Amino acid sequence: MRLYKQTLLAVAVAAASSQAFAAGFQLNAQSATGIGRAFAGDAVIADNAAVMGRNPAAMALFDEPALSLGFETITTKIKVKDAKYCGPTCTLSGGLVPATSVPDTDDVGGTSVAPNIHYIHPINDKFAVGVNAYSNFGTKTEFASDYIANEYGGLTDVLSFNLGVAGSYRLNEQWSFGAGLDLIYGQGTLKRDPSAELSGAIAGLMPDAAGKSLLDVDTADGFAVGFNVGTVFELDENNRFGLSYRYSPEFDAKDDKGQEITLPLPDIAEFSGFHKIEDTKFAVHYSIQYIGWGSFDKISFRNLKDSVLTGSYEKEYQWQDGWHYSIGGTYYLNNDWTLRVGYMYDTSAQDSLTSISVPDSDRQWVSAGFTYHIDSKSNIDLGLTYLMGDDVSVNEKTEIEGVGQVSSVSATTHADAILFGLQYSRSF
Repeated sequence: MRLYKQTLLAVAVAAASSQAFAAGFQLNAQSATGIGRAFAGDAVIADNAAVMGRNPAAMALFDEPALSLGFETITTKIKVKDAKYCGPTCTLSGGLVPATSVPDTDDVGGTSVAPNIHYIHPINDKFAVGVNAYSNFGTKTEFASDYIANEYGGLTDVLSFNLGVAGSYRLNEQWSFGAGLDLIYGQGTLKRDPSAELSGAIAGLMPDAAGKSLLDVDTADGFAVGFNVGTVFELDENNRFGLSYRYSPEFDAKDDKGQEITLPLPDIAEFSGFHKIEDTKFAVHYSIQYIGWGSFDKISFRNLKDSVLTGSYEKEYQWQDGWHYSIGGTYYLNNDWTLRVGYMYDTSAQDSLTSISVPDSDRQWVSAGFTYHIDSKSNIDLGLTYLMGDDVSVNEKTEIEGVGQVSSVSATTHADAILFGLQYSRSF
């Protein structure tokens, strides 16, 4: 019976904590300019100081100080439909008690705001330095408190903030190199309550745990240190290539109750190209980006308090590396206006293991934006992206040693998003 109690509770928290990995969703919140072209060519275009967030070597392309500051909003629309929840009573009855149909929901997503600022200062014709602050990862999802399969929902609100310092060196007219350090601050809230049926089962098995949340981590935060390196190759003034790599560390966060969460963040590598067509007002640019989601093996919880599960717990995952493929175009209309569009295909981090609480899938990005040049030294950028996900069929079940399957859920999930960015840039 002791094994049954421990395993049932571990399984419940495993399902409940799945959405925590949504904290690892990549935001690409460096600039409104990038949003307007689906981030195609962002590691080498260098049309404002925000490029240092993608490739520190690109700071060598600036011959005067440059500042960019702005914000991005991320609005997610998540649907969970055709769901059926088979709780302990249904599962342990051997099919005599039917699964419960769960009403469709489309109000799971939310809106997050991510600010950004970048400053590049050339020292001479060889060296440049820069500082920046922006967000690389984050998400917000919230299920209604009366959701029937409540342990699969709950609240997740997580955002990381990256404070960076970098330097670049121009070797010659063609090659430049750069490197930087990142101080990463993360903050998040993760709350999961059991469904009414699961609450009854917990009360019967462990009376001392009756009425407690499955998981309640309130505003956990912490710091980690990473680094980034890059290079730029300039074929001529109209054609150049960029390559960059960013190391993202394993991240630890702790709340006021001493509860700790550890999750790895993915490393990122990017290759970009920019080509302005000679004697025209048009340029084409592209990027291939690798995101090392495969390094994410588990989320670790320690010192859990005020919840059903106490002590330590680890949730295993089976994620795969992701890729972004993007292409875009820029049209230099006149001295006042620059127009841009872009398209990205973004592969899912999930493989065979899916979850109702992690609505991830392959995605398509359609983007448009513009720059309005206030004068020769300053401009305003606006970017808009519509991100379209795919339907994903989910079938989850939980099993315990000596008992077999104790619960299951099936559903179809779908996630779309809208990204909006506004930015002011100035050179000095």
